[in-house]
Amino acid sequence: MARDTVPPLVSSQQPVLWGRGLAWLALLAPLFFISYNYANQYAASLPHVPSVAFSWEAFMPLLPWTIVPYWSIDLLYGLAFMLPRHAKAVDTLGLRLLTAQLICIACFMLWPLHFSFTRPELDGVFGAMFDALMGFDKPYNQAPSLHITLMVVLWACYGRYLTGWWRWLVHAWFALIGLSVLTTWQHHFIDVPTGLLAGLLCLWCWPSHGACPARKSRQAQVLFANKRRKMAACYGVGAILVLAFMAGAIGLQYYSSLLLLWPSLALLIVALNYLYCGADGFQKGADGEQSLAAYWLLLPYRVGAWINSRLWTKHQDPSNHILANIYLGRRPSVMELSNFQGVLDLCAEFPASRNARKMAPYYASFPLLDLVPLSAMQCWQVGNTLRQLKQQQPGNLLVFCALGYSRSATAVMAWLLIDGKVNSVEQALALVQQGRPQVVIKPAQLAQLNLMCQLAEFNGRKCHDNPEQ
Repeated sequence: MARDTVPPLVSSQQPVLWGRGLAWLALLAPLFFISYNYANQYAASLPHVPSVAFSWEAFMPLLPWTIVPYWSIDLLYGLAFMLPRHAKAVDTLGLRLLTAQLICIACFMLWPLHFSFTRPELDGVFGAMFDALMGFDKPYNQAPSLHITLMVVLWACYGRYLTGWWRWLVHAWFALIGLSVLTTWQHHFIDVPTGLLAGLLCLWCWPSHGACPARKSRQAQVLFANKRRKMAACYGVGAILVLAFMAGAIGLQYYSSLLLLWPSLALLIVALNYLYCGADGFQKGADGEQSLAAYWLLLPYRVGAWINSRLWTKHQDPSNHILANIYLGRRPSVMELSNFQGVLDLCAEFPASRNARKMAPYYASFPLLDLVPLSAMQCWQVGNTLRQLKQQQPGNLLVFCALGYSRSATAVMAWLLIDGKVNSVEQALALVQQGRPQVVIKPAQLAQLNLMCQLAEFNGRKCHDNPEQ
């Protein structure tokens, strides 16, 4: 499941941050008019500006009254700054809107497009609203639709802070805004999905909670840099190949190639996570849920990762008993999960299923990057998490990652060492491989487990369990 955050009530006891909100509007409003108008003028000056449209779009009805929801986004833009009651939340909204502007204007300049249908003359109030719009907006600045991009950012803001009937009314109105870009004949269809992707990217760049992707993971700075760079290069090349394949290998049209931006963008984000952001880039919270943006942006990657996990483990047991009530395995299906009373989830790339989250407080999430060894401190933390979970839940506990080969196996090995079930890393590895023969633990990971045994936290734990030592 995806969520931005649990929507809090906007308390009247918390004052509106007028000064901060107005300061952001004072920056964003001039930037919008200057940059948007410049992109329009640039496209108009070119000798030829292409248009991208499906044949069925000729049957899209022109609904003049939808100019009202189309225009309403300007009002909602300004009012949005009245909702957040904390400085960080105001700044997050401002940064999302600024990022939306920068992304869209850059695309308008690099790949200018124009709207190819001729709108008939309209009269009355709606006609006047169209005339006012055309006084500023030219038939350029198409993909990604800045209107849709802003709609995603504002929709997330209003959906977070409003509750009850107001929240459902806002959902309906924003859906109408999204439809209006087509029924006012302002955009072609391809502008809508590209605008949705751009809007989700803005949410991902500036999450409501958790680490910002712009802040580099500490682990990415020092440990296993070569491994991370190799993984990032693999996913980066994959992102390029997806676009190249769709653009040329099978001879599809330009608009069809644009549709492949989604899986390409997903692979690019995964590459960035390995290179820079770390597991935080998957934006998976302690409750196992991913942020709304990460959930949808990374969906094509998750589909591929799930298929890969099932192919690798097709003829193997989904989980294996290791010791006591501890089991080690792949990410479980709903049926497989029913055999356990608690889980330790180590997948950064997959959100927890609803059934897993129902196990709370016997569900624990410790997101880790796939195919990257755990540091000594991470080994200690995840092993200690499993030890605490075992103390709370005497029933069967499943420790899992995508395949159940590496991350989860390392966690079980760390627990065996911390809990004194074995006396060495070699014994821990032998016990885990005896239970699940497919386990693969590289020398670099064994070295980190040995370093874990030298940590002050590890030795302090042993002294606590054995005071005579």
